[in-house]
Amino acid sequence: MREPAHRLAGVPQDENTGCMTEITSEAQLRELVGEPLPRVAAKDRPVLHEYDKQWLAGSPFCLVATSGADGSCDVSPKGDPPGFTLVLDDTTIAIPERPGNRRADGFRNILTNPHVGLIYLVPGRDDTLRINGRARLVRDAPFFDQMTVKGHRPLLALIVEIEQVFYHCAKSFLRSNLWQPATWNPQAAPSRAQIVQRLERPEETLEDLRRYYGPEYATRLYRTG
Repeated sequence: MREPAHRLAGVPQDENTGCMTEITSEAQLRELVGEPLPRVAAKDRPVLHEYDKQWLAGSPFCLVATSGADGSCDVSPKGDPPGFTLVLDDTTIAIPERPGNRRADGFRNILTNPHVGLIYLVPGRDDTLRINGRARLVRDAPFFDQMTVKGHRPLLALIVEIEQVFYHCAKSFLRSNLWQPATWNPQAAPSRAQIVQRLERPEETLEDLRRYYGPEYATRLYRTG
């Protein structure tokens, strides 16, 4: 039987949200989405297969999801040349850290809650590799030399001890046409310079910010400071 609609605490009520029906139990969730097929429910593995290692060797980009002890969440993108994630053994990988904005939101989460979720992409592929495990931060190790890119040795590395690894199907990528250039529209949102000028650095001129985020920006990717 469908649960009655009710107002959500803390959610502004208007014509779009006032009649929402919230899901509050796994039973209600399963009533809607159903049960996974046995082969899907059992597809996760605790160790890397050779195919997983090949995927990591070909991937230049991943998303790292973390949650702090207080429940606060973060998803951080990590990218480098393909193979930037180093396979230390069949159950351990290392992700190098490069110069960034220094917020370290995800890293601060890991210090209080080591659980992480990773999604690895290979450009042009509609499926993804997912890895879940426990993470720790290291400031130096002999393998750091192997992760040097354009003269930049990692500031630190995220070590992930794998608990689950599996592939995710292509449906979301196919629905979104993510890799289809004909669907791309970079002008759908304000430029990076416009966003920064309005929301982050209003004291700077748009002209200066356009210059900063212009072609020269890519030459500073591995500089510290």
